Amino acid sequence: MNEVTHQEDWNKSKPNIPFFKVDPVMVLIFGILTCGLYLIYWNVKAAEVINAANEKEVVSPTIALITGCCGLNLFFYWLVGRDGLPKVYQLTGQPQKDDSVLLLVLGFFFPMIAAMIVQSELNKLYN
Repeated sequence: MNEVTHQEDWNKSKPNIPFFKVDPVMVLIFGILTCGLYLIYWNVKAAEVINAANEKEVVSPTIALITGCCGLNLFFYWLVGRDGLPKVYQLTGQPQKDDSVLLLVLGFFFPMIAAMIVQSELNKLYN
């Protein structure tokens, strides 16, 4: 099945959640190739998916943009781990866990790795 057909099927079955499925390794590669600029775009798109999955604004697009631009990714990942991912775990049938401290630490030292972890969890929404 090609990507366009998969996206059309996704839009029919889950119209509230935007389609943003990226291989986590590509998040790392794009982040490195763009010297981190891709992570600004990624923050905003991931925030859209997380907000839609939670049916409320967990991370505002402004916060996603500012934290990506100003090197404050740790705050973004802390919010995502604490308030955003639990609903994703629920929607995908995974056991609940709190990744906020892990994502906070990784967001400070290795933001691209934290993005890969979050993207991996978001991708489970599309299976």
